Amino acid sequence: MGRAGLRRRAVGCAGSGAGTASRDADRRHRRAHLEDPPPRAAAGPRRRRGGHARVGPGAARPVREPAVSRLLLTLWDGGGNSPPVLGVAAALARRGHDVRVLADRSLGAAVDASGALHVPWRAAPQRASSDPRTEFVRDFEPRTPLGASARLRDRLIVGAAPAFAADTLAEIRREPVDAVISEVLLIGSQIAAVASGAPNVTLVPNVYPGEVPGVPPFGLGLQPRSDRLGRARDRLASALGRRLWDKRLDDMNRLLAEYGQPPAPSLFEMLERPDRVLVLTSAAFEFGGGRRTPANVRYCGPRLDDPAWAGGWDEPEGGAPLVLVSLSTTTQGQDGMIRRIVRALGRIEARGLVTTGPSFDAEGVERPANVTIVPSAPHSAVLPHADAVVTHAGHGTVIKALARGVPLLCLPVGRDQPDPAARVVAAGAGLRLRPGASARAIAGALGAILADPGFRVAAERLAVAIAADGERDRAVEEIEAVAAGAGTAQPAGAG
Repeated sequence: MGRAGLRRRAVGCAGSGAGTASRDADRRHRRAHLEDPPPRAAAGPRRRRGGHARVGPGAARPVREPAVSRLLLTLWDGGGNSPPVLGVAAALARRGHDVRVLADRSLGAAVDASGALHVPWRAAPQRASSDPRTEFVRDFEPRTPLGASARLRDRLIVGAAPAFAADTLAEIRREPVDAVISEVLLIGSQIAAVASGAPNVTLVPNVYPGEVPGVPPFGLGLQPRSDRLGRARDRLASALGRRLWDKRLDDMNRLLAEYGQPPAPSLFEMLERPDRVLVLTSAAFEFGGGRRTPANVRYCGPRLDDPAWAGGWDEPEGGAPLVLVSLSTTTQGQDGMIRRIVRALGRIEARGLVTTGPSFDAEGVERPANVTIVPSAPHSAVLPHADAVVTHAGHGTVIKALARGVPLLCLPVGRDQPDPAARVVAAGAGLRLRPGASARAIAGALGAILADPGFRVAAERLAVAIAADGERDRAVEEIEAVAAGAGTAQPAGAG
């Protein structure tokens, strides 16, 4: 098999040597140079319970830190949703808070790396490991997008909500908390938080999925239209979406009644109940700039940290443009797409770095001489050298590429992926193809992105906004404010 030559590069370090200097100089001629996104503010000295942080001898007075809070995060292993949520957990732990994460056994090592305490689910469904055979939602099995959405509804959002609620309430009873912070799809955990009296915070590791005036309904990857046909389209799509998701509304309302809470007129209404809904993306990336959302919604900017398992990377030799291919870390039926992308890279003048994740076995894949295939690579180290990214349009990959000003070719497979892809296209920062696109079509689209500097210019505009988001950690600020605004929740409620 052909394989590009490799040179080892340390994670997070700039390249050295004449070849790298030449390529970097060439890039500066091809595009405007972007500074690295500024790091989030470093955690201050940890405040001890009942006291002040330690200060240096020249300080005029003690620096007050937020009181230590007992925080419970709840998370399911859906692949790309986990690193942003665990990034929030890590930031809270660095601030000195007592952080527990109720999550799948498969996430144990990642939770430990964040500095939080891992508590596995008990009754709720969960993945035991990264082995694809342990996936329990398996929304890649249905043959249609509607079938995949129904599977997600039935096996996670509604069907598993009673078990998630019971586990969350049991953990609060075991050790009281000052706030519960749940991944957006864990409605059962949110119900348990309300039943316990704890502040209820939801994290959205994506664009906002709720209903917003002037924004197309979530899930279909539609572009905004303000004309009569566009408004009619959105009304029809919204009605169809409600019909799909609310097919199990009676089951959800029975659970709400069991926990002493009022019924919901729609599953979408559950997004309006938490004290805060923290959206982990840039408002600049959203249609309409993130305006006109419900009053409890806050845009907090994306989390850009690499997951703990990302490891190092080997940069392919040569001076051709570098194309990073990053697809789902969970099974999405992407096998055929990866093979077509590899063939497409063999048709163009580029260095391809293909990351497969744990769900794809690259053994037996024919590799052109200009393509390197690896299980994983750290985006923070690769993207400063990349000229384009090919992706399934998971929000994590998309927003990290845009944070570095790198244009994208999006091939959304399912779940929430069509919506980030639609926003990339609307911003002019890339192109979108169907997931079954041929190698020839993929090569043509990649060639267009590499040849037209307008795509990079648009991506760099978003990079400036994302860098501004990183000047403050709004997610941590919001959680600290909510947790400090109420006393410790006392165990209560149904279960």
